[in-house]
Amino acid sequence: MSQKLISILIPMHNEEGNVDLVYSEVKAVCEEIKSERGYDYEILFVNDGSTDRTLEKLKTLKEKDGRIRILNMDRNRGEAAGLTAGFQLAKGDFIFTMDGDGQNDPRYFKELLLKLEEGYLVATGYRLKRKEPLLTRRIPSFIANRIIAIVTGVKVRDNGCSLKGYVAEIPKRVQIPHGFHRFLPALFGVKNEEVAEIPVLDRKRYWGRSHYGLKRTVEVLRELITFPFLKRSVFYEKFFKVWSILHVCALFPVGISLILKPGLIKGSLFFALFLGALVSYVIHKNLKRFNLAQREGVFKVEDL
Repeated sequence: MSQKLISILIPMHNEEGNVDLVYSEVKAVCEEIKSERGYDYEILFVNDGSTDRTLEKLKTLKEKDGRIRILNMDRNRGEAAGLTAGFQLAKGDFIFTMDGDGQNDPRYFKELLLKLEEGYLVATGYRLKRKEPLLTRRIPSFIANRIIAIVTGVKVRDNGCSLKGYVAEIPKRVQIPHGFHRFLPALFGVKNEEVAEIPVLDRKRYWGRSHYGLKRTVEVLRELITFPFLKRSVFYEKFFKVWSILHVCALFPVGISLILKPGLIKGSLFFALFLGALVSYVIHKNLKRFNLAQREGVFKVEDL
């Protein structure tokens, strides 16, 4: 019987100051898991178009450690593409993810692994005592997580926590377009009872500045209105294209009538048609992106 394997997936973009710390912590935990639980391991670093010395430092580590794999993106494609590349190319029976900024403590991989061994398909952390600004990160994150839980039906408390573990076949189901990684694990079609959550302590970024800002909340809402239509994405891509065109066509006569003879009812109708056209167009464009991703993929990497 062959030895079981775990894959640790770490996307990185301009994290040269965090490479050594992240590697040393992950390596230590993986060695403990190997000793205590008998799992061999691989560490997949996805270099997402870094313009600093991140790739150079990763190559130096790989020369010393044969368990390191470097997936080098052809350009900066974003976290969704980086995760997809790692998920598709990972060789492990279980796949674990974390950020490359030092905020995630890899010691929690042990607890996530226990949950997966119990039979859960996904295990995810939820952050306690977050070391981030209240107004620009924590409050928007709280609101977004509640909305995501309502829309997707998967009541994960902290979708933004990168400390997650998967039975390997689960994240291989979908090519993740830009922005849709914020709906993991719901995007993979898992049910509430198939997901386990564990509390994890948050840490301050070790080096550098965050790549995220307040606009992320707006992007979450933009993509989230598309989520209910993903199961029949090809049909609904066409449906919302036609629906948006019909709304635009209806806008012209109502708009002309409003100009000639203003009125509250006409103004309300014009606004409703405009809003309907806008929302339909956004959903159509998002579904088009999603379907294109499934056909053509979202990443191009070299396995160094």
